[in-house]
Amino acid sequence: MCVLVVGVNHKTAPVAIREKLAFSEQSLPRAFTCLLESPAIHGCVIVSTCNRTEIYAHVADVDAGADAVLKLLQHKSGVDPVIIRKYTYVLARNKTVRHLFRVASGLDSMLLGETQILGQVRTAYRHAHRHPATDKVINALFKQAIEAGKRARTETGIDHHAVSISYAAVEMARQIFGDLTGRSVLVIGAGKMSELTARHLVANGVSGVIVSNRSFRRAVELAGQFGGQAVKFDDLYRHLGAADIVISCTAATHYVIHAAEVLGVLRTYPGKRIMMIDIAVPRDIEPDVRLLPGVKLYDIDALQNVVDNNLMERKRAAIQAEGIIEAEVDEFARWQGAQFVIPTITALKKLGEEIKQKELARALNRLGDLPDHDAKVIGSLVNSVVNQLLHTPVTQLKEYALTEKGYLYNEAVKALFRLEEDGGDRAQAAEPAPNREMPARALGQR
Repeated sequence: MCVLVVGVNHKTAPVAIREKLAFSEQSLPRAFTCLLESPAIHGCVIVSTCNRTEIYAHVADVDAGADAVLKLLQHKSGVDPVIIRKYTYVLARNKTVRHLFRVASGLDSMLLGETQILGQVRTAYRHAHRHPATDKVINALFKQAIEAGKRARTETGIDHHAVSISYAAVEMARQIFGDLTGRSVLVIGAGKMSELTARHLVANGVSGVIVSNRSFRRAVELAGQFGGQAVKFDDLYRHLGAADIVISCTAATHYVIHAAEVLGVLRTYPGKRIMMIDIAVPRDIEPDVRLLPGVKLYDIDALQNVVDNNLMERKRAAIQAEGIIEAEVDEFARWQGAQFVIPTITALKKLGEEIKQKELARALNRLGDLPDHDAKVIGSLVNSVVNQLLHTPVTQLKEYALTEKGYLYNEAVKALFRLEEDGGDRAQAAEPAPNREMPARALGQR
């Protein structure tokens, strides 16, 4: 019994393959049903995003479990099995746990430390749990993965440093104005970069959006996305005084914002502070604008420097996050190790008790009537022999359970003593019990 993951991501497969293997929310119930029809799979979760499709499963056998997952992917996508195997990866046991914890922490993302993936992992788990498709081990694994993702972000700040040009502009605006709530932005040019930067600013509190573009129709379309105002390109200076932030990214081959005109606006608004972000190449804003009182001007190079520095900060934070992940993996391994050896230890002790009672009864029957004291001495002797014989295997099995190959020792003991464990039902809607069925960290107990 162990956990495994079969999947593809942005590192292993092109988008043409990823899109065929992706699962919509509507397709999940049927997929869960198909997976659980396999006797090898006891519980599962499907994580499907634009950059990855991964199926996590608690399985009785790695090969049989992986085959069941690959068969589902082939049936669902229609892609040749040989192609699927070319692009998919299969990880098992601690490698699965480490992979999921890194995914939830943003360490395996295209954008290092990105935050969206943690919510996607949480949503994937909820879908599986509601089906219900999870069992006790999958419940514990995903609850601790979510906690590990939160912990990595909280303790390292890996997601606190902007690593895109558009979001770096937001970060610099915060440095100048603090809270952006109620601030206004003038967007010059209606291209993708201007739109994305404006979207980030609005998401962070900017409420007034003015859009100016040579194509007035396009300005109206972009302003409509933010409930803003479109103004004609020739009138942009008339509206400059209403803006706290200016974003300019046009295809012009010459400056569209000049220092002299900006100075005239500033004289009309004494004490005015304006942050100007020139993302265009060639530049839209005359460099001398930065010399004007109250104006902060940043061009694409300044923003790129911010991004580069922040990326280095994220990489440093990632090193610390990897240490957190390893601690979480070790904790889950200890919990899971205890889970799979407990039934074996119980069965071994039960076997010892059955042999003890059987042989004691046979010996006492042969000896005939014995004084109570003698019978107790014999019973104590037999009990002591069985306990001492079982003590070392039980103790060692508990120790081996914490190692990477603990499951092999567990299977060896079961095979050597021909043990039969009591089977457990899949954990359906019921949540794992605190402190008994899952690690304390997975329950948020720190």
